[in-house]
Order: sequence, then structure tokens, then C-alpha cells
Amino acid sequence: MSAPFSIAVTGQSLIRHDLRTIGDPRLAEIAEILKASDVAFTNLETTIYGRHGGWPLKGSYFGAAAPDVLAALKELGFNSLALANNHAFDLGPPGILSTLEEVAAHNFLHAGIGHNKHHASTAQKMTFGSRNVALIAMDAGPGPSFMYAEDATEGRIARPGINSLKVSRVFDLEAGTFNLLRSIQERLLSSPLERANYAQPEDPPDLHGQDEIDFYGTVFRRSDETARRIVMDRHSARAHLSAIAEEAGRDTLVIVYLHHHHWEPNWQQVPVWVREFAHDCVNAGAGLFVSHGAPVLQGVEIYRNTPIFYGLGNFLFHTEKDEQEWSPPEVWRSVIATCNFGSSGQLENVRLRPIVIGGTEALSNPARDRLPFPVLADGRMAADILDDLADRSAGFGTVLDREKNVGQIAF
Repeated sequence: MSAPFSIAVTGQSLIRHDLRTIGDPRLAEIAEILKASDVAFTNLETTIYGRHGGWPLKGSYFGAAAPDVLAALKELGFNSLALANNHAFDLGPPGILSTLEEVAAHNFLHAGIGHNKHHASTAQKMTFGSRNVALIAMDAGPGPSFMYAEDATEGRIARPGINSLKVSRVFDLEAGTFNLLRSIQERLLSSPLERANYAQPEDPPDLHGQDEIDFYGTVFRRSDETARRIVMDRHSARAHLSAIAEEAGRDTLVIVYLHHHHWEPNWQQVPVWVREFAHDCVNAGAGLFVSHGAPVLQGVEIYRNTPIFYGLGNFLFHTEKDEQEWSPPEVWRSVIATCNFGSSGQLENVRLRPIVIGGTEALSNPARDRLPFPVLADGRMAADILDDLADRSAGFGTVLDREKNVGQIAF
């Protein structure tokens, strides 16, 4: 038997500004919720510009922050960070090294990047109260292969980078469309050498027989239907599942984190492959599964008494004002989820506090400047956020009760 235990999880923290000078009581309310839990977890959606330097390796979506933001997250109450995401390599290997150095200096439990593949994929552990907690964090892209950590081999030195869950994107086409695409490729005199040249610095994708073609970096497959698929690499998935099982066998609560940008056309819809992988992680021993990537709230599932948060959207979202792609209201609405475990270690309930990132005034009036922090939602706004989450979760068999401004999933 152990003491009751709680984990607060939030949306991703794309943070560029130090919040410690803000004396707003609404931010203090958020911090109070986070500090009330034994573990407070978020995804650090940036890379740290520290003593190792670095240079931008991305275009308009580049993001980096000073080490001060880590102190700000610590002061808010966070003590655990996932580091695997599409911004972690924005400064290249130097940014990876600086981020590792700074999060360690601030005593965060952290995982998802490393000096090499072995380091990046290794579960990182810390004791909170009476519970041993392990964190395994990974990113499924899409992104260039050079942003992922690599072990040294003969002729290649190790590369600092991100822990990868390897997946590939395949488009299935009915025979007529597939044959048309192949004929276009032939008329353009496209050759394997040409495609290899244009794939640089990547290697061209692997093909499996005559029913697949590489059309300038995208694989199309002859099929009975037209569909877009994300296919997990079995070896990569098995390696992560083995790491989960190893830690779970040590009486450790394992938090598994997945970041990805393989969104559905409706970006609040949970991809089938993510749900399958989340179930596999729980079957392997994960005590909590959290995912980010799409900057919107997605459904919650309780599978084998284990909470699965398919997408918690945003918590801090310091974007540029001219980035209109983030203007939909669902981008700015989320929840803080607190998972409460009893003395037996079993999940007892999940409490959900709805929040508005940037403040309710800016949500209703785009001309208003957004606050650099989230605020608790109340009244009609709180009800709308919770009711929408309940609807999105119902398909997974999740029953979400709402009492005033708080939601709860009880057992």
C-alpha cells in the first residue's frame, strides 16, 4: 500500500516569455491547481538557446527560448517535461545539448531527447512522494530524419536528437488512378537516380514491389480503395513497448508521451493508429498516456483503468499575431486534467478544469491582445469546453460528468 497520488497534465507549452513577473491572480489560480498534484506534467514545445549555441534549422515555424522559461514553468508548479516534439531540434544538436543541460539544472523529470539514440529512448526516472515515476517520450514526425537521435556506428558518429517512433505515410489509390499517376511519372522520365537526388538530405523511401511507386518523395500504393494511411514501423514500436514493460515491472508508474503532426482532416479527430498504439502502451504497462501535436482538445479514453489523453491542445501558446492558422477558437480552449490514484495505486477519478489560453476577452474579440497565460473558464464557456470534450470522449465509452465549472470522470 502507498499514499494517494495525483498527476496533473496540461496541453503543450509553447513558451517564449518569462511569466514570473506577472502578478495576475488568474495565473496564481492556475499555479495552485498544478502545485496541488504530486506530478505536474507538460510538453516543452521549444528548444533552449543556451551555452551550446545553435542556429535555426527551420523556416517560419522556428521557435527557441531562453533558459528563463524553465524557471517560469517551475514556478508555475511543473516538475515533469516531455522534450520530444517538432521544435526540439530547431537549433540542431547544440539546442538539444543546451536543453538537456538546462532542464537538468532546474531538476525536472524529463525525457524524449538525448546525446544519442540510446540516451533519448531511455526512460528517465524520479521519485515523487512515495511513488517512483518513469517518463518515456517520443515524436512520430513528420520531420527530417536528421532531427532524430542516432547511435554511433562504423563510419558515423553519434548524433544528439529526438527519440523517434518511426512511421510512414502511404496513399492508397484505386487501380485507375494509380496507373494514371505511374504514367505521368513515366512521361516525365522520372528515374530512381533523379528521385534520390531530390530526396537529399534524406534517402528515397523504400518500396515494396510493383504495387508501390515513389512519386517525388510520397509513396502511393495500388489498392481497392482510396485512403491515406500512417503505418507504424513494427521494430520501432516494439522497442518502445519493451522499454515500457521493463519499467512497469519495477513497480514504477510509467508515463508515456507521444508527439505527432499526422493530423486528420478534422484535427480534433483521433487517428486510428494513435489509438492502437496507446492501447499497446497500456497493455505493456503504461500507467498514463499523453499525446500532443494537433493544437486542439481531443477525446479522453479510460482503457484498462488507465487514462489516455489523445490530445490536450495547448496550455501556453506564444505565437505570432500574424499566424492566422491558429485563429480558430478550439485552439485556445483546453483543460487541466488531474488524475487521482488511491492508496492501492488504482485510478479513482480524473478531474478536469477548463481553461482559455490567452483569456476569454481575446477569444470573443480578436482585436484584443491575448494574455501570455491561460485562465480558468467559468459559466457558459466552461460548460461548452466540458460538453465538447464529453462528446468527443463518448465514442471511447468515457462518461464525463459536469458540476458547475469542473468535469469529472469517475469509476
